[in-house]
Amino acid sequence: MPEGPDKKALRQEVVRAWMPMAQRLARQFSNRGEALEDLEQVAHLGLVKAVRRYDPARGNAFESFAVPTIVGELKRHFRDHMWGVHVPRRVQELRNRVRSASMALAATPDDRFPATADIAEVAGLTEDEVRTGLAALESYATLSLDAALPGAADGYSLIDTVSSTEPGFDQAVDREAVRPHLRRLPDREREILYLRFFCDMTQSCIAERLGISQMHVSRLISRTCERVCERVEADRAAVAAGSKAPEPTGSATAA
Repeated sequence: MPEGPDKKALRQEVVRAWMPMAQRLARQFSNRGEALEDLEQVAHLGLVKAVRRYDPARGNAFESFAVPTIVGELKRHFRDHMWGVHVPRRVQELRNRVRSASMALAATPDDRFPATADIAEVAGLTEDEVRTGLAALESYATLSLDAALPGAADGYSLIDTVSSTEPGFDQAVDREAVRPHLRRLPDREREILYLRFFCDMTQSCIAERLGISQMHVSRLISRTCERVCERVEADRAAVAAGSKAPEPTGSATAA
């Protein structure tokens, strides 16, 4: 028939006649995390596509063309919209084959999860492919980090188990911040800080090594550390203000 109102009306009539079949196909995909009403809508969309694309000149019955089209639309819906974490299509296919083989082998006398080698034999896959499919089983749906753990009456959630403050990061930042200012210190002050904080020598040992009093060593350490801290804070303030950190003057270096 040529395109026009008559052909459009006939297509709508065929769609209405075959909607029960599409709904039955949708029910086969229920209990997979998607509402049945949404699956039926997807199946109806596949039916419409089948009606539009069907070519009776090929000699095939409409049902033999429509069923694969609708099922393909349902599978595509799960592949493109239902995965919480995106994985390649090949991995999704491995996941489905591994899942089917696992369910077929699950009815064991001791109720244990089937071995990787057994799944590979049933699914016709290598053991590496089975391991990839098993890993993808956990990618189908995600769980909020704010979700409370089972049996946790005090609101203890997943986020409380997966993160913590790492003090080493702050130490690394501080170390890099003081590095250029330590290089600009006078040789004796830089040596004192090195002996105290890197060689872990006491102030008395440093004083004996340099031939000065322990009190003088204590004052030099306090004064030098205070000056380096002030310069680091000045750098950070300059960065926060969007300007270049000030270079220390010669008099400040010699102080």
